[in-house]
Amino acid sequence: MKIKQLADLKFDNRFTQTLPADPETINNRRQVFNACYSQVQPRKVSNPKLVAYSKEVADLLDLHPSVCETHEFTHTFVGNQLLTDMQPYATCYGGHQFGYWAGQLGDGRAINLGEIINQQNQRWALQLKGAGPTPYSRSADGLAVLRSSVREFLCSEAMHHLGVPTTRALSLISTGENVVRDMFYNGNPKAEPGAVVCRVAPSFTRFGHFQLLAARGDLDLLKQLLDYTISTDFPHLGMLSPETYCTWFTEVCQKTAEMIVHWQRVGFVHGVMNTDNMSILGLTIDYGPYGWLENYDPGWTPNTTDAEHKRYQFGNQPQIAFWNLGQLANAIFPLIKKEQPLQDAMDCYSDTFEKGWQTMMANKLGLRTFTANTDDDLYAELLVILQLIETDMTLFYRQLAKIDCSQGLDETQLNNALAILADAYYVPEQITSTYQERLKQWLISYSQRCQADHSPHAERISQMNAVNPLYVLRNYLAQLAIDKAEQGDYSGIHELLDVLRQPYTEQTGKDAFSAKRPDWARQRAGCSMLSCSS
Repeated sequence: MKIKQLADLKFDNRFTQTLPADPETINNRRQVFNACYSQVQPRKVSNPKLVAYSKEVADLLDLHPSVCETHEFTHTFVGNQLLTDMQPYATCYGGHQFGYWAGQLGDGRAINLGEIINQQNQRWALQLKGAGPTPYSRSADGLAVLRSSVREFLCSEAMHHLGVPTTRALSLISTGENVVRDMFYNGNPKAEPGAVVCRVAPSFTRFGHFQLLAARGDLDLLKQLLDYTISTDFPHLGMLSPETYCTWFTEVCQKTAEMIVHWQRVGFVHGVMNTDNMSILGLTIDYGPYGWLENYDPGWTPNTTDAEHKRYQFGNQPQIAFWNLGQLANAIFPLIKKEQPLQDAMDCYSDTFEKGWQTMMANKLGLRTFTANTDDDLYAELLVILQLIETDMTLFYRQLAKIDCSQGLDETQLNNALAILADAYYVPEQITSTYQERLKQWLISYSQRCQADHSPHAERISQMNAVNPLYVLRNYLAQLAIDKAEQGDYSGIHELLDVLRQPYTEQTGKDAFSAKRPDWARQRAGCSMLSCSS
């Protein structure tokens, strides 16, 4: 039975009922001690309009679609009004940013409305991003602009449909007010349309929540937070004890590794893998200057702030996740007081990632299993070849599936294979005879491996197309939707969201959404690299 009135949502609010609150209720920027959160009210806006909502997330919350089109829905999820059982708050956490300890950070522009329990007894936290300042906003205003909000809304849902663990997005609402931002921090601020996204997740707890308490030596509250987290989000772990804490950390390591494997599978680059942007549930969280690999380049980062040192480049993501987990291990060490169990959990991350990556690559190539004595070299050579010339990663794997390798490849078939793969290249002039010969040699090895696998061509196509998406949220596609939205036309958002609901299935009339990045988007702001300004 779907809910037809927002008032029928069943709130639990265990976080605020269980953990200590900041005694100060005035919303001024400050350091907050001995508390996990501060009570705060969203900022009211003048003329909110519903831009889009996710019917799938509404379904998770048991909301009937008609509810999402009401005046009450818009005003509630922009922050203008609260339901009776909502208890808005912002949480306190710290973190390492670009490898350096930053101290207290916290929900600077995220306001949690509360936690609901749906009819399947699942817990979902509701959080507004861009609904105004909190005690953790530092020198910022707590608001968000339309361009970044469109990107967060679309990417949250796109990642879900790709099968990547992620926070979700219920709604995107324009505020009717402007927000001033300096997009590239170069002294050219301008007014942009404002917006609010309602994010949804079982929990928004981050590595940084534990780090801040450990850094401050507040071990009693650290234990209270960890006990709450295990009891609420990991109830299957049972009785609380130092041994349970180790089991919990091992599970966090496993979930994080699985998430990173998915990122590498689809070519997603987060861009800001600070420890305060790492979820204890292994969910992709905080969509800022993210991007998708277009031409395959392990050294690419979409974040202008990261352009010099490239800490968060695509190829570094597995290692950065490992480093971040090390910081979480350091934070909970005082509650465990044994180094070896934490090291074992870190080893579990490495093992989980390695096995997951091997299986993932086998799936991407349509192989039934990973075979170390052949496949390590096969994978390594392919990843080198993809970098030799500008090769669209997404399209390469989709085109590769079309090549019938089940009977071997003679010279004519090899040339036909090169013609099939040609659609994945950005600069045809780069396709030299040397490159072609190296690619042919790899295709021969790959064909031999496929024959040894005894997979029929149709089965291989099906397997490859199930893990290699055709449609991803390329930055230029998001920017085109943003350009329209800033003129009051939201049709681009709706069409893109609809296409991204079926990323693995070829859709009639949607060729434009699977096309390579056009030349005009190569260097355009928002289409190549982005800043954290939003």
